[in-house]
Amino acid sequence: GINAAYMGIPLEGSCCRLSCATSHYQFMVDLINFQDKDPFVEDKDDGVGLALGNVHIRVQQRNGRKSITTIQGLNEELDLKKILKEIKKNFCCNGSIVQDAELGTIIQLQGDQRETVKKFLLDEGLVEKAKLKIHGF
Repeated sequence: GINAAYMGIPLEGSCCRLSCATSHYQFMVDLINFQDKDPFVEDKDDGVGLALGNVHIRVQQRNGRKSITTIQGLNEELDLKKILKEIKKNFCCNGSIVQDAELGTIIQLQGDQRETVKKFLLDEGLVEKAKLKIHGF
């Protein structure tokens, strides 16, 4: 007669590909659900990070080799104009203060100043190390 395996009928004791794949998939989903935190997602701070008091330092690529460093989430009670003036003088870069309706007050600096700004904010005691987040490439 005709062999049942050639007709696509699973034999007793053999593995049906569909049900086996489904059970393997369910096993992988169960494994993934054990994780408390997705390692590929950055920390969520209610969108802007202002609720937790975190200060975010980001770098944004402009055109070519040009880039902008942004500082967001600094305490509004601080004199941001004085801070900007000191950063500009110490690190030889230009910068400005931008008001954003959603994100609040943001300091923008020319160039990639992430590490220098981090060191400045920590040395001056303006931000705690635990509340400082650095983003970028």
